[in-house]
Amino acid sequence: MTPQFELRHYAAAAVLAFSAPLSWAQASHHMMGDPDKLNWGAVPSLPKGAQLVVIEGPMNEAVPFTVRLKFPANYRIPPHWHPAVERVTVLSGTFNMGTGDSFDSSKTQALNPGGIAIMPAQSRHFAWTASETVVQLHGTGPWGVTYVNPADDPRTK
Repeated sequence: MTPQFELRHYAAAAVLAFSAPLSWAQASHHMMGDPDKLNWGAVPSLPKGAQLVVIEGPMNEAVPFTVRLKFPANYRIPPHWHPAVERVTVLSGTFNMGTGDSFDSSKTQALNPGGIAIMPAQSRHFAWTASETVVQLHGTGPWGVTYVNPADDPRTK
């Protein structure tokens, strides 16, 4: 799959699968909202179990985006990279992150609520959770996920 097709595929899936109000995702005015009003959906580019809500976007264009990701307990994200800088803030739970081409939970740093991580474009990294964890991700698109090992990509299964 070419990177451009992958980004279009992900963006189309985000628009269809993530039912955040479009007024949020495309607003040009002041926005406020309660977290209990967010509509979560499955994330086709991550292993089964993760949920996402697009707060601001779209992720497939060269504009700022903000999303929240919710991971269940005992969740693993295999080594992967993104075409743009990734900025993560932990909102709840503990998000354990490591860098490199191989998953090794002993070589991760535990990020607790308020913890942040900033990864340069194409930086290889992985993550895991022990309990339900919510993170907020923001950056500038276009966005995508490329797995170090293509067999880890859930979109190919």
